[in-house]
Amino acid sequence: MNRLIERLVGVPLLTLHQWLYESTDGRIGASIAGRDMLLLRTVGRHTGIARTAALLFVRDGSNYAVIASKGGAPAHPGWYHNLTANPEVEIQIGRDRLRVRARTAEGEERARIWATADAVNQGTYAEYQSRTDRQIPVVVLEPIEARRADENVRIGS
Repeated sequence: MNRLIERLVGVPLLTLHQWLYESTDGRIGASIAGRDMLLLRTVGRHTGIARTAALLFVRDGSNYAVIASKGGAPAHPGWYHNLTANPEVEIQIGRDRLRVRARTAEGEERARIWATADAVNQGTYAEYQSRTDRQIPVVVLEPIEARRADENVRIGS
């Protein structure tokens, strides 16, 4: 896609999409152009302020995966830096929210997920990669199992 069109149309459209997704609590916005979207809720690593990003995702078994492309910009997106500082975050898919632990995929796992995500996104991630010297991270979001009440450890008993 032409970079001027991306800036003039793409960014405002994605901002509107995220606003709809958040303000309808997932009733609108769980997909865009037939692609599944999630809301990633992080905390700013410097500010401590809650942040939300609407991102395309793909499933990888029981996990979810997102791509830290930032449109092929030279630096990683802020949400990626927030995840490296605090990897336990919340995602929302439609109206469902769950706690996940984020990690950066490496090697074969990264290649496999990248290929899937790029196919779903119609080659856009490959185009973004061609714009930058950094390797665009693939982030795996692993659901955190809820602990049963009887698994809680008593301290000071």
